[in-house]
Amino acid sequence: MELDRRTFLRSVGGSAVAAATLGWPDLGLASVDESPEALARRLHHSLDETQRSLIALPWDHIDGERGLLRARISANWNITEPTLDSDFFSNDQRALVRAIYEGLLDPAWHERYDRHLEDDAGGWGQQQSIALFGQPDTGPFQFVMTGRHMTMRAGSDAANPVAFGGPIFYGHATGTWWSGSFVERSHHPGNVFFPQAEAATALYDLLDGGQQEAARVDSGPDQADVTFAGAQSERGLRLSALSADQLEESEKLIDLLVEPFRAEDRAAVRAALEAQGGLAACKLSFFEPWYRRGDGLWDSFRLEGPSLTWHFRGDPHVHVWVHVASRPDVPFNSIPIEL
Repeated sequence: MELDRRTFLRSVGGSAVAAATLGWPDLGLASVDESPEALARRLHHSLDETQRSLIALPWDHIDGERGLLRARISANWNITEPTLDSDFFSNDQRALVRAIYEGLLDPAWHERYDRHLEDDAGGWGQQQSIALFGQPDTGPFQFVMTGRHMTMRAGSDAANPVAFGGPIFYGHATGTWWSGSFVERSHHPGNVFFPQAEAATALYDLLDGGQQEAARVDSGPDQADVTFAGAQSERGLRLSALSADQLEESEKLIDLLVEPFRAEDRAAVRAALEAQGGLAACKLSFFEPWYRRGDGLWDSFRLEGPSLTWHFRGDPHVHVWVHVASRPDVPFNSIPIEL
């Protein structure tokens, strides 16, 4: 059943992208006051029985092949079969999903995220799918949106405090997927996320010779394995060894990594860092096989702490795998798909 249209339009509105791709009027969706979590609850309540049977799942739903879905990320996947551009969803429901998506991002990043979706999937709503886990009125609840180079979440679980509602993935290949353009040129022109590698390189260039040697790693871990390494990891440079100016540059790197996301998630990352001992408890690695590709920039690096892993891979295009929590004992799994 459709939501009351007058109430919906007044409180949620449409969006320019939805207007362009899905036939909705441009009513300024970015002005919505409701949180993504509140909008996800509204979306859950709007589902009919057929929809609910396919995309509303129990909190601890286990997929026979893919495991615990609410804790899963991948470079390229659909968490459920119905895509947002299908007639499985009503226009009102698609606009709610768009509102959730925009609410999870910093407003300054809406255009850039849309650009990456245009390059990677043909546009927002094209080929992306969603799932809703748990009961929004009685317990933990999570919204998940997936697609090529995307896993993003809204929601929380008080028993497992995590940033972003759980592990996330973001990436960008500036050549459209249907053109077969897979390998980006040096400097990655047009890639909305590659400035993160530029910031990591700026930090590397501030290191002295011994620090650089400690930070360089001959072979990197599986990019999809962002389980928490903890104190037992011997990989990388301990950030506790940094000088004041180097620490300042590392703070700039953190700021840039979290910049695309909403203020609440940026704050959650900072809180998680503080809970595990701050940047001084973290290590930073640069992986030699992706050393400077002719553009003077590192294409692959990893920041990891007791309960933080942020893995950036820029070759042949950008993949970023993120898992951040206030403590290490939170559920996680991933799918290492290379697309």
